Amino acid sequence: MHTFSVSALNEQIKTLLEASFSHVLVEGELSRITFHNSGHVYFTLKDSTSTLKAVMFKGNADKLKFQLKEGLKVILHGAITLYKPRGEYQINCFTIEPSGQGALALAYEQLKQKLSDKGYFNPSFKKELPKFPSRIALITSATGAALQDMLRVADSRYRLLEIDIYDVLVQGTGAAQNIANAITLSDTKGYDIIVIGRGGGSIEDLWAFNEEVVADAVFCAKTPLVSAVGHEIDWVISDFVSDLRAPTPSAAMQMCLPDTNELYQYLDSLSSQFTQILSQKIFVKKQELSHLINSYSQHSIEKKLVLKQEELQRLKESFSQSISFKMQNAAKEKVHVDSRFPHAIHSVLNHKQNQLFNLQNMLESNNPKFKSKSGFAQISKNNKVIDIVSLEVGDVFEAMSDTISLSAKVLQKSAL
Repeated sequence: MHTFSVSALNEQIKTLLEASFSHVLVEGELSRITFHNSGHVYFTLKDSTSTLKAVMFKGNADKLKFQLKEGLKVILHGAITLYKPRGEYQINCFTIEPSGQGALALAYEQLKQKLSDKGYFNPSFKKELPKFPSRIALITSATGAALQDMLRVADSRYRLLEIDIYDVLVQGTGAAQNIANAITLSDTKGYDIIVIGRGGGSIEDLWAFNEEVVADAVFCAKTPLVSAVGHEIDWVISDFVSDLRAPTPSAAMQMCLPDTNELYQYLDSLSSQFTQILSQKIFVKKQELSHLINSYSQHSIEKKLVLKQEELQRLKESFSQSISFKMQNAAKEKVHVDSRFPHAIHSVLNHKQNQLFNLQNMLESNNPKFKSKSGFAQISKNNKVIDIVSLEVGDVFEAMSDTISLSAKVLQKSAL
């Protein structure tokens, strides 16, 4: 029997293994995954009873669409190789597909969950689109049918609009970064709305809008952004991150732009409503004005003056009637007075003449000139006639008769 060295035996085994298992498909569960700094990925593929070491070198690892995770069930396509220094065999993986679903579908779900955990889909971050935009940016392929659809809808709906087109790759290598750069650039230009989109296609065709670099650019944009990718049944990651998801590019323009015809109809409706409301208000105000005029006429200065004039006229008439009545009474009294006045005057004159006569007699009887009785004189003091009893000793007085007047002084006073 031939004796082999360890290296020789490993070399022969390596040749047999690699020749016999140059292309194999193996299904199992990922375990003990190690991402090396070199870019290579080392892991173990296992089932319920066995394990198999595996490696995926950087060139192939960079092509993975999804992230390898512990416990994920996959199907490996690769070749069996032997690592001679340790005598261990492993599978060199060319591609890895999730078991039961495609790699892109898994990558989609993984990124969707990652961004959801970061809050990219939170409604509180959604910005409201302006109702009447004046400038919008379209980020799409300049040669695609989607652009022509969007321009056609914009032209038919709302011509008061400035549209700038950012021509980008919408599929293939570099498309995601190209779209992200266009979003970042247009976000600095002061647009009212940014629309990113393309027409329909397979999941591979639409994949650029499922890349994380595009999701980051959409989320960081300060300008309201609309995602319009594919057909209505197609959902991409940018749809969830954007402020508004449109089912198609043409639908995006219908959702972003007002319809001029609808605006005209709305203005006509507003005009009719305004006319109706204004007419109603004018009618109501006329009613109020009429009421105020009637109320004012009842309480106005003119009305009060008329009332006062009527009251004054009534007072005048009443006064005239009163004066007339009094004049009539006075006339009657005058007739009566006129009939009695001469007799009354004659009676009064006679009475007064009698009184005058009596007074004259009294005056003559008391005048010293007419006193014929001797021994009597009128006593006066300080030119005033006084009673003799009022004189006191030492008083100077005058005694006057009808023929003589004497000045005298009281020397003594005694009672009789």
